[in-house]
Amino acid sequence: MTELSNVRSSTLPDDGRHVEESIACVREALTGLRYGNVSLTVHEGRVVQIDVTEKRRLKPN
Repeated sequence: MTELSNVRSSTLPDDGRHVEESIACVREALTGLRYGNVSLTVHEGRVVQIDVTEKRRLKPN
């Protein structure tokens, strides 16, 4: 995290921090993903699980 992010996160309520952390995790899951799915599981308004399914396309011989 950058300094600005640390300052901003420290002033956010817990829900705001959770949203920022969730967005960072989703961004990380998407990094480098060319084909596939990212699925979020939400319980009581909070992201509790992120599933990443990557598909690899094989070239025919």
